[in-house]
Amino acid sequence: MLKVGVLGAGHLGKIHLRLLNESEKYELVGFYDPDEINAKKVAAEFGYSYIENINELIDLVDVVDIVTPTLSHFDCAKKAIEKGRHIFIEKPITNTLDEAEQLLGLVNQHKVKGQVGHVERFNPAFLAVKDKIDTPMFIETHRLAEFNPRGTDVPVVLDLMIHDIDAILSVVNSQVKQINASGVSVISKSPDIANARIEFENGCVANLTSSRISLKNMRKSRFFQRDAYISVDFLEKKVEVVKMKDAPEQPGDFDMILQNAEGEKKQIYFENPDIQANNAILDELETFADAINTDTEPIVTLEQGTKALRVALQIIESF
Repeated sequence: MLKVGVLGAGHLGKIHLRLLNESEKYELVGFYDPDEINAKKVAAEFGYSYIENINELIDLVDVVDIVTPTLSHFDCAKKAIEKGRHIFIEKPITNTLDEAEQLLGLVNQHKVKGQVGHVERFNPAFLAVKDKIDTPMFIETHRLAEFNPRGTDVPVVLDLMIHDIDAILSVVNSQVKQINASGVSVISKSPDIANARIEFENGCVANLTSSRISLKNMRKSRFFQRDAYISVDFLEKKVEVVKMKDAPEQPGDFDMILQNAEGEKKQIYFENPDIQANNAILDELETFADAINTDTEPIVTLEQGTKALRVALQIIESF
């Protein structure tokens, strides 16, 4: 079991603490939070060890789980890496691209591993169809949330849209060619609703919409590729896979057949991938433990987290 310490005991930090405490792959040593009142309250309520000095906690563990506000990600990660500790760091990886690139250099220098908490990669609906997403040419995503003051210290692109940016970059094997975007501040001082169009060098186009001032929650992505349409509902954990193949010469009574303008006939059929229920946050934490123990590459590397941040910042810059 890897000894782990958590930095940050806010809403998400408490979830990480609970899951790490239950995990058979980690031994939870304790946590640090600069808000002493909140820290003592969490320690009293749940029984986790509150370590009052961040450096002391880092010294006691093998892995540092960073669940602090984005502005402090870099400083916390730098402290941990320089002490030779592996880091799990919540998304976005850092506040600036320069900070992210510095972390990449530090982990290589100190020969430690890092993973970024892009949790939708572990969503069971996405996992069920990821292998079926093959050279998509048009992608449309909607990530809409009801207003919550938590997270409004950063633009909606870094708060919500970055989930979809990372998922798209994981399935589109091409470099970004051009980005056009618009964003509007409604309640916060930073944009609350944004739309971005990302064009890739291979011709793929992704159209992303994110809002944190919606009347209902929605997290859906649709992938269009040659002879297939794949829909992923990250919120309801459901998928739709519609495929096309050459129609048989003698179609059955219930076969769905389409004929295009050139007279080609295609048969439409549906696939129902098996969705394995899981706890996505626990899975991302435990696969990181596996990567450390087997000396393999984490599923969401710091490089991938940096790429997602780079695209997110390009979107913000194009408002």
